[in-house]
Amino acid sequence: MKDSVGTDPLPQGVQLTPIDDAFRADPYQVLGQLRERAPVLEDRELGRHLYTRHDDVKALLHDREFFTDPRKANPGSFVRDVLGARLGVGEQPSMLMMDEPDHRRLRALVSAPFKPHAIERWRPHVREIVDSVLSGIKGTEFDLIGQFAGPVPTVVIAEMLGVDPDMHAQFKQWSDLLVQVGFNPFPTQEQSSKAELAQQSMDAYLLGEIEKRRSDSGDDLLSDMVRAEVDGDTLSAQEIVIQCRLLLIAGNVTTTDLIGNGAKALLENPDQLEKLRASPELINNAVEEMLRYDSPVVNSGRIANRAINVGGCPVGKGASLSPSLAAANRDPAVYPEPDRFNIEREDTHHQSFGGGRHLCLGAHLARLEAQEAILGLLRRYPRLQLSERGYVYHAIPAFRGMSEFWVSTG
Repeated sequence: MKDSVGTDPLPQGVQLTPIDDAFRADPYQVLGQLRERAPVLEDRELGRHLYTRHDDVKALLHDREFFTDPRKANPGSFVRDVLGARLGVGEQPSMLMMDEPDHRRLRALVSAPFKPHAIERWRPHVREIVDSVLSGIKGTEFDLIGQFAGPVPTVVIAEMLGVDPDMHAQFKQWSDLLVQVGFNPFPTQEQSSKAELAQQSMDAYLLGEIEKRRSDSGDDLLSDMVRAEVDGDTLSAQEIVIQCRLLLIAGNVTTTDLIGNGAKALLENPDQLEKLRASPELINNAVEEMLRYDSPVVNSGRIANRAINVGGCPVGKGASLSPSLAAANRDPAVYPEPDRFNIEREDTHHQSFGGGRHLCLGAHLARLEAQEAILGLLRRYPRLQLSERGYVYHAIPAFRGMSEFWVSTG
């Protein structure tokens, strides 16, 4: 779709990712201008179409026929030439990039432990983990990401998997090294080498634990995956390892960013912070507003399985489609005062967990972790406030979050 409003050149490629300084500082201004000028942008640098209107984004996410395997995109697109090349020919992708019927089979086998009633039983233990992490924080200033929002999801996933507590620090190290490469299109040789060693070590550990569970299963997520069966079908050891990897990498990054972004939104809006302190029962609504207001995931991705026309822009089969979750969540055609953070907002629906067949499997867990983390933080520090040391946003493409966020205990 052509620019119908302005005359300045439309941003392209890296300018529409957190690698760009202006976008990283405030993606919503850039995306809002695109929504007005070119709601379906042909991004020639990355070989994709970027969608910024809420209804277009929702339509793309909920179309159950689109592909997500990057190897099915047209040559010349970033997803095919970079992400697809990483997978190689014949390699099994994670569930995020898996198409039917393989995706349906795998999701059926792993979904039971992530359903709301199954996740809810973890709430008391997640609360204990939050309190334990908070108890380890010393001093009147601390980095909320490095000392709280990062460790909590790592420990939660490790505990759910049944990992020995003595291995938690090692799991955090493996996870951090894999994140540096997993979502970075341009890793250094050193980062790639360290991540490869980390993956080999993690995989070897998990394979050993899987074998233990086959003869002596317990009450943990790893045992659940070993026992999982649908019509006689079970998960292979390698499939379980790939799923654990996905939980440790994607789950940790997004939940860390949700907790960090949510805490920042509260501290920058003292009236909303006081409302939540006075009425902690608002926490569920508050977390949904955090997800809408500053989504941990900026963009999702689909690949057209046929010629389509969404938003008045026809594209052919194999086209790379990039629905902007962040832009959809701030669309003024859907949300009154979209740039206002309001924990009492009546309509808190959002696109932050995606939709359709690839609706985030860990959505209920992320919500629970954020609810307990935010409430635990406010209970522990009744005078929590922003620190003059400020914050630093990370530059992980497609994600929105901070590498540092300094706060004062007052």
